[in-house]
Amino acid sequence: MEKHEKIDYVEFPARNIEATKLFFSSVFGWTFIDYGPEYTAFSGAGLEGGFYKSDLNSTTDRGSALIVFYSKELERTMEKIKKAGGKIVKPIFTFPGGRRFHFTDPNGNEYAVWSDVE
Repeated sequence: MEKHEKIDYVEFPARNIEATKLFFSSVFGWTFIDYGPEYTAFSGAGLEGGFYKSDLNSTTDRGSALIVFYSKELERTMEKIKKAGGKIVKPIFTFPGGRRFHFTDPNGNEYAVWSDVE
């Protein structure tokens, strides 16, 4: 697929970059490359991106875009998130086509995980 004029990279705010790296590597298996003390790039997420040092966070109640992960084992993914210190902010609910839940990372950034598997 041609990359021209396609989404290529995404960046998120992070209060604590080290906690962010630990969370996403333990839950989702992401790898990181640091570019100084205030930025880290990630790979292994399906889309490349990074986290930059900031006291702000990204949530849907503030109008932020929602990044949605896919899981074949929704409950197992939710348990991994909780074990790694993530907070479930919307428990599992159904919608046309599947089920999902929302969580926040250690920085308070909101994400969702969905599954089409019952």
